[in-house]
Amino acid sequence: MFFLFLGLFAGAQTKIDKLSMTYGQEITDDKGKIIKIIGEANGKIYTLVLKGKSDYFLKIFDSKEMKLLTSAPIILPEIKDKDVDFEEVFLLNDKLYVIGSVYHRKDKIYTLIAVQVSEKGILSKNFITMFESQVAKSSDRGAFYFKLSPDERMLLAMHTALFDKEDAMKYEIKMFDENMVEAFSTEDKVSYDDNKKDYQFTISDFEINYKDDVFLVVNEGYRDNKKKEKVEKFQLHIFKKANAYKKEVVNIDVKDKEIINCKMLSTSKNTVQLVGFYSSVRESGRANKELKGIYNAAINLADNTTNNLKFNEFDYATKVKLLGERRAKKGKDVKPLYSIQSIIEKEDGGLIVLSEYRMIYVGQTQGFGPLGFTPITYTANEVIVTSLKPDGTHEWSNVVAKEQSATVTAASFNLFATGSSGNFNVAVGLSIPLGVMGKGPEYLSVIPIYRNGQLQVVFNDNAKNKGVTDIEKIKSLGNYNNAIPTLFTFDDKGNITRKDPEEVIKNQLVIRPGVYCRKNDSEYIIYASRKSQDKIGRMILED
Repeated sequence: MFFLFLGLFAGAQTKIDKLSMTYGQEITDDKGKIIKIIGEANGKIYTLVLKGKSDYFLKIFDSKEMKLLTSAPIILPEIKDKDVDFEEVFLLNDKLYVIGSVYHRKDKIYTLIAVQVSEKGILSKNFITMFESQVAKSSDRGAFYFKLSPDERMLLAMHTALFDKEDAMKYEIKMFDENMVEAFSTEDKVSYDDNKKDYQFTISDFEINYKDDVFLVVNEGYRDNKKKEKVEKFQLHIFKKANAYKKEVVNIDVKDKEIINCKMLSTSKNTVQLVGFYSSVRESGRANKELKGIYNAAINLADNTTNNLKFNEFDYATKVKLLGERRAKKGKDVKPLYSIQSIIEKEDGGLIVLSEYRMIYVGQTQGFGPLGFTPITYTANEVIVTSLKPDGTHEWSNVVAKEQSATVTAASFNLFATGSSGNFNVAVGLSIPLGVMGKGPEYLSVIPIYRNGQLQVVFNDNAKNKGVTDIEKIKSLGNYNNAIPTLFTFDDKGNITRKDPEEVIKNQLVIRPGVYCRKNDSEYIIYASRKSQDKIGRMILED
């Protein structure tokens, strides 16, 4: 009995240093895998579940005991005799909504609707129309993207679509309150001239702050062949509630560099921080594309001025870890395979930026047309951690050494263009889609924790890497069902201390970093599993 109790306790709790993971009861309902922890409200934890290829469910758990209360299928209504496709699910100020879309081929209208869900997971028979977007054709219908406000009270939604015959890209942005009442709306059709050399137009990011102000970052660039220079049109579009959402534009001056990507963070100090990678430009005006370093621009919303625009090259020590000593000595730049995973505002007003090596490999499709299936391999390797001072200059950087991958099979008809084509890109949607979660990719990446001025990073690792932080010595994750949770702690100079479980428990639950909900700076709702065993739990950082 003693050893039985010990085994049950070990399976219910994992502890690494001051980080503890405690789990609830085993989920015996076999209806799929949890792919999103929606949130917690009214003494309940709401989760989204995917079973098979496209059957979605809502599973609701008791907050205290973390046991399953109800499991309800998501069945969206038909609109004009057409099925509505599931898009997302959100908890807005304790009100739960399922979002769905439907395309009307005859009218060339792409519709987005919201359906409210009861505390027991029952969908309302009524729906609210959010978008009725006119598009050029079915293949260029585009896609919808979503962002929650910092207090999770407002929902920001955007639709983008191409109009090839007009040489234009249209975007619509709307904001909705907890009752799905539209609070803000804007629409624009951006014309372009892709006859220019090396032309690129990107909607990099969009955001909503604590004042319900709305922001959009766009980047347009090309090479002026006559002047032998790179032209960058890098702008922040601002829609302030206090200014009746009148459009304001901030131009960010960039010369002799190319902006590779951009992510945005709105802060409580009434500023917007823009962060991303940049590349160098040759004398001919052609960009090198490889990553030279990381930039930071802070926009003061009081007067829309750009402060502290800084370009920080990767230091030699970081390049050695990413490229090897031989290539670093030759001054080589970093491959453009890193995406910003998260931006954290530090206590001193500076930033910590986590950038992860991400690559998607699409294999050869088996089958024909809508019956075809395509293997897709998601790779998520090392993470560059960069600390920036309040003035935007480099403070320190280091690398979280890891090597992870997972392969899934997706239906061919799920691979249509989503608002990006040729020289046009919507970088907001560059993440793992919900439709492939629950099949492996959710085991990848990291969970960053920032508290009391200290950064900690949790991820799954190969048990053979215990104690190893050297990127040259790590082994790949391999079978993620056998992974162990690992904690990397950073001091104020960026030095890493690795902490592993004191002992590797056979058949222990494996955390899924792609499925979690942050409650505050010390508490997270998490999901872990092992083969057929599934549990939700809480990850708490103790004082």
